[in-house]
Amino acid sequence: MGRNGTLKLVTGNSNLSLAEAIAENLGCPLTPRIAKPFSDGEIRIEIGDNVRGSDVFVIQSTCKPVNDNLIELCLMLDALKRASAKRITAVVPYYGYARQDRKVIPRVPISAKMVADFISVAGASRLLTIDLHAGQIQGFFDIPVDNLYASKVLLEYLKELDGEKVVVSPDAGGMERARAFAKKLDCGLAIIDKRRDKPNQAEAMHVIGDVRSKLAIIVDDMVDTAGTLMTAVDALLENGAKRVIACASHPVLSGPAVERIAKSNIEKLIVTDTIPLTKEARECGKIEVVSVAALIAQAINNIHNESSVSVLFT
Repeated sequence: MGRNGTLKLVTGNSNLSLAEAIAENLGCPLTPRIAKPFSDGEIRIEIGDNVRGSDVFVIQSTCKPVNDNLIELCLMLDALKRASAKRITAVVPYYGYARQDRKVIPRVPISAKMVADFISVAGASRLLTIDLHAGQIQGFFDIPVDNLYASKVLLEYLKELDGEKVVVSPDAGGMERARAFAKKLDCGLAIIDKRRDKPNQAEAMHVIGDVRSKLAIIVDDMVDTAGTLMTAVDALLENGAKRVIACASHPVLSGPAVERIAKSNIEKLIVTDTIPLTKEARECGKIEVVSVAALIAQAINNIHNESSVSVLFT
């Protein structure tokens, strides 16, 4: 038993396989619970074990169906708060609504802030997440936030690849991430100059940096419709890249994403299991998954035992 009571793990329905892998890494069983809809669509939550005085970690990505998973998370947090859990940590490997983090036009919400309020008010004492789309979202919370980096597991995969490498950022906003990858891989850096004309559509203009005859590694925090990714792949090959692979923390893969990837000239897309793959994505031979279960389990263990989480950032 830790300083904050007995460690308990509770999961919603968004990513059961990841929750089970985290539990296995910790050697701690998942707490029984009921999380299913009533006939009218309202969600029924019931925690099936005593959590009074416990240190509870609720594992739930707010991925598709985003709103159902978000409400399920909030209801579980409320149930645990009312059951007198000593501390409740929301473990949200993929934080939905993160791209709506500011007002880009008049009369729109800052949805990332509103979701942060939902989670805090529902009962979370802290948040544990992976690769927030914008790091400043941590400031939307009035509770501690631990933002882990999936680069730790992605780099282990990338270091095993043969050939002269160059890390590529698909846009200017991803340069900090790409630079960190390039430093760890001790290789060159390039960037795709693009112009976005409509939401979920992007046109790659040209490549800044030397990619000729190299293995180009595109790094991003998520792949949604894969439009940006595919134009980046074509631009790199047109500029002489020998091979192109990509890696991303969050496989959102909405709309035509999987079809685009399957038909593209990309060699491989490496993603993590913060979001479970659809059947179509699992059957796509170009998509490969590395797990963040051990990383999250270590963070949970460190939080529970009041030891440093920052050691996992290196």
